[in-house]
Amino acid sequence: MRLGPIRTYVIRYSDTNDHGNWRQTVLVRVETTDGAVGWGEGIAMWPEACWATKLLIDGGFGPLLQQAGELTIEEAWTMMRKHAWWYGEGGVACFAYSALDMALWDIQGKLEGKPVYELLGGKKHDSLPAYACNHVNKATNALNIAEVVGFKEHGFSGCKLGFAKRGLSDIGKDPDNDVAFVAALRAALGDTFDIVVDAGNGVDWDRDTGISTARRMAEHNIGWLEEPFYPTRIEDYRALKNALPRLPIGTGEREFTVSGYKRLIETGTVDILGVDPARSEGITGFRKIDDLCGAAGITINAHAWSTAILTAASLHLSIASPNARLIELKPFRVSVQTELVDKPIWHEDGVVHAPGGPGLGIEVDEKMVERLVLR
Repeated sequence: MRLGPIRTYVIRYSDTNDHGNWRQTVLVRVETTDGAVGWGEGIAMWPEACWATKLLIDGGFGPLLQQAGELTIEEAWTMMRKHAWWYGEGGVACFAYSALDMALWDIQGKLEGKPVYELLGGKKHDSLPAYACNHVNKATNALNIAEVVGFKEHGFSGCKLGFAKRGLSDIGKDPDNDVAFVAALRAALGDTFDIVVDAGNGVDWDRDTGISTARRMAEHNIGWLEEPFYPTRIEDYRALKNALPRLPIGTGEREFTVSGYKRLIETGTVDILGVDPARSEGITGFRKIDDLCGAAGITINAHAWSTAILTAASLHLSIASPNARLIELKPFRVSVQTELVDKPIWHEDGVVHAPGGPGLGIEVDEKMVERLVLR
C-alpha cells in the first residue's frame, strides 16, 4: 500500500462505565493514495499524552510512512520502531505507532476483502465468552453487588471488576471489606459466573497483605487476580505465586513493547497476560506477543476498554488467537462504543461472535468523531 492523507483526532467523552468521568483517547484516519481508509486508536488517555501522541503522528510517524512509498504493514511497523529508537522503547511513541499500525491492518483487510482475523491466520474460535468489564464505584456494597447480578441477568458469562476506581465506593481501600465483597458476590451469583478481580493502580498492598488477601479471595473461586502489586515488583509476584500456585495471576496491562512482554513472561510470575493493541505496538505487536504466550503456555487477554475501534481490533486478535479465552465489553452504553461505529460490538447469549466484513468490520461515523474532538 502507498499512504496518502493521515488525520489525527484527540477526542473526549463522558463514560458511564467510569462513573461519568471524562476520558480522552487518540483516533487516526489513514487513507491510501487509492482511497482506501483505515482507522486506529492510541489509548494515551491523559490529555497531555494524547496531544503528544497526536504530535508524534502528525509530525513524525505519519510523514515517515507517507514518504516511504509502497510498503507492507511489517515494513511500516519496523520503520516506525527504528525511527523511534531513541525515545520509543515504551511510552508515548508506542501509542502513536500502535494507532497507525491498527489503521494499516484495517486498510489491508479492506484491500483484500477479508476480516483482520483472516489476515492473522484465521479463526481459532467462532465466538468468545463476553465478560462485563466494570469499575466498582457505587456508594454501597449492596448496590455494587446488585449491579454485578444485573450483568448476569443480562446474559454476560462473567465479569472483571476494577477495585479502587473513581466513584463513591470504598472497595480497594480495606482488604477485609474487599474479601467480604467478593464473598457476598459469590453467594449472590452462584458458582457458574466467573469473577475476575482487577486490583490495579488504585490498590496498594504490601507483600504480606497481598498474599493474605489473595488467599482469602481464592476461597471464593475467583477466575484470576490482576495486578495485585505494582508491575515492577517482580519478587512480590514471585512470592505470591509460590504461596498460591493454583491462583492464576494476571498482569501486563501497563507494559508497552514486545521485548518488555518477553522479559515479563520470562519471570515466570504471570498466567494471564493483559495486552492492549492501542498501546503495545499495535496489532502487529500483539500478534508477536501472542506467539510468546503460546510458547510459554499462558493466556493472552486483550484490553478493549476504550472506543469501538479498539474493541474491534481486540476482538479480531482474540478470535485469531489460540491463547485467548474471553473478550471484555463495557456493560453500560457509551457513545464511543454505540454511536461511533455502524455495528457496535455486543454479546449474544453471553458470547461475542467473530465479526464480519473486511478489515476491522466497522465503519466509523466521521461526523461523530468531529463532535467529540477536544479543542
